[in-house]
Amino acid sequence: MGMEQTWRWYGPSDPVTLADIRQAGATGIVTALHEVPIGEIWTEEAILERKRHIEWDDSVNPCKPRGLKWTVIESIPVHEDIKQGKPSRNAWIEKYKQSIRNAGKAGIPVVTYNWMPVVDWTRTNLEMELEDGAKALQFNMSEYIAFDLYILRRKNAEKGYTGEQIKAAKRTFESMSSERRYILQNNIIAGLPGGQEGYSIDDFRKRLEEYDVITPEVYRENLAYFLKQVVPVAIESGVRLAIHPDDPPISLFGLPRVVSTESDLQYIVNVVDSIYNGLCVCTGSLGVRPDNDLPGIVERLGDKINFLHLRSTQRSIDGSFHEASHLRGDVDMYNVIVAVLKEQKKRHAANRQDEAIPMRADHGHTILDDLEKKTNPGYSAIGLLRGMAELRGLELGIEKSGVVYK
Repeated sequence: MGMEQTWRWYGPSDPVTLADIRQAGATGIVTALHEVPIGEIWTEEAILERKRHIEWDDSVNPCKPRGLKWTVIESIPVHEDIKQGKPSRNAWIEKYKQSIRNAGKAGIPVVTYNWMPVVDWTRTNLEMELEDGAKALQFNMSEYIAFDLYILRRKNAEKGYTGEQIKAAKRTFESMSSERRYILQNNIIAGLPGGQEGYSIDDFRKRLEEYDVITPEVYRENLAYFLKQVVPVAIESGVRLAIHPDDPPISLFGLPRVVSTESDLQYIVNVVDSIYNGLCVCTGSLGVRPDNDLPGIVERLGDKINFLHLRSTQRSIDGSFHEASHLRGDVDMYNVIVAVLKEQKKRHAANRQDEAIPMRADHGHTILDDLEKKTNPGYSAIGLLRGMAELRGLELGIEKSGVVYK
């Protein structure tokens, strides 16, 4: 059995429609109730209403199935009080538990979440022009440091960088127009698709200061506390949790990051040893670090993988990177998918109900006539269609080669 092909959909206002997604060949939808405030309960009624909209076309009479199902929730955001271990965390955790129960009642099998503090996935440039004219997402290290030092003006920020990095960032900042500086600020703190929220500069500084006393060790302990509370509820509800890696998998703004390496992932799955305490393996996020052996991670932690984001990034020597096409860049996608299919073979032999791991092509390039349309950065229809087609073809080629069965 192949991987379950899914697509990230941002709800009824997404420029990519459910009909578009079905024509692209996906059968699973990955989405969230973005309108629910962070930390508040996702009611069973709201989940079922969105599920009905995904799975049935009520615009015709009689209504007809769309050929889609809501496979993965991405994401139910974790309230900052939980991450920081504040006294109020237990009340927020109880709400999170109820959201998991309601997802289970609605029959949605996977819930993704992340443990990134303050900022979600981060890029400095949403329209990096490639040689062929396509546009890609980029994290430029000098631009990021320039923002930190000269726009945000974070206290003691310079202590986290080398002299050469500071010089490069100053040159970058001085070369930027006021418009480019404004765009950079918005890209980092105004919130990208799927991110939890945007901030003003002052609010952002205040949020960062709340983490001044939280070490990576304490932050990891707070995650363990959260998991010990919610995983038993996930087990009872039949909902497999999947934590998304830090993106990028490095410390930003001096914040603790504890989901960046294989050892981080191993710690997480050891907190509660259950397939319901699982991973979302994002090859693009983890692949930014050259010390992350992606095929090895899939081989060693495969039984805990509940969701896959398949994309590739191209690293630069200074720590910058951009989104490469899905079969290029620094990710060994061939051996990643070989390892995934071998894991699915093991699950089949063990009669696991979650044999087909849901995957989605992640962060496509903006290409063709999508260049002239309003799209969610990284989620234009044609770019993701290309990525899905490439991954689908690679998977089929691997299956036909028989390498998985040797």
